[in-house]
Amino acid sequence: MAEATLRARLTRNPIVVAPGVYDAFTALTATQAGFETLYVSGAAIAYTKLGRPDIGLVSMSEVADTVTLIRDRVGAHLIVDADTGYGNALNVVRTVRIFERAGATGIQLEDQDFPKRCGHLDGKALIPADEMVGKLKAALDTRTSADTLIIARTDAVAVEGFERAIERAVLYQEAGADMLFVEAPKSRDDLARITEALPGVPLMANMVEGGRTPILPAAELEAIGFALVIFPGGIVRALGFLAAEYYGSLASNGTTDPFRNRMLGFEEINRVVGTPEMIALGKRYESK
Repeated sequence: MAEATLRARLTRNPIVVAPGVYDAFTALTATQAGFETLYVSGAAIAYTKLGRPDIGLVSMSEVADTVTLIRDRVGAHLIVDADTGYGNALNVVRTVRIFERAGATGIQLEDQDFPKRCGHLDGKALIPADEMVGKLKAALDTRTSADTLIIARTDAVAVEGFERAIERAVLYQEAGADMLFVEAPKSRDDLARITEALPGVPLMANMVEGGRTPILPAAELEAIGFALVIFPGGIVRALGFLAAEYYGSLASNGTTDPFRNRMLGFEEINRVVGTPEMIALGKRYESK
């Protein structure tokens, strides 16, 4: 079981490692591997639900529906990627209300303008810092529980430069954000500069395979000073690689037999999803 609150967990070591998930099945398998905090990735939802890139195409309701289904299946802390809040401060109010009700433990908001982009793509644009401060205040005013964390992300490194990104992060901290996320630093030195420049608030790092930030192990990020690290899209890359091989094998062979040693068996998949437990539960309610 996850610790009572994510806020409490972030105050102690070891660093919180949150793998990316995009549905109830990936959330379930992640918790079965031992993870107590999960990151509901907007990019991963775009890749899998829409088969499209992470450029702001996923709607608020699609993410909320995803969170609802995940929360129905697992008890882990859920940090939810809420993109820009899907509009202005009033949209943020609705987003926070609905995501919190769906089961979000943390809600991440970013200071991008449209057209929104993945944090490691070119072509990003930002809203003014004071507008983002207003959106954060709207989120903080809306949450019904102080244990629901509001996470402020800035994408300013790629648009306005590193120093301006830190200035924005300070403003967001002063607005009351519970955690700060400076996206896409370009080196280990930049990661260390973030923690040096932003003391007194939990900091989040994002590890994107092939992205702008070097991939560092969790222990090294902890030593630098980060409280949380996410690996948001790794599961999609892993499953995408495996799916291409699986479908290629099926197309070539006309059978799944050559791939069977890389698949869960019928009984194994039923153990993963809890079929025996569900059948036993159903029997409790059967008529004598």
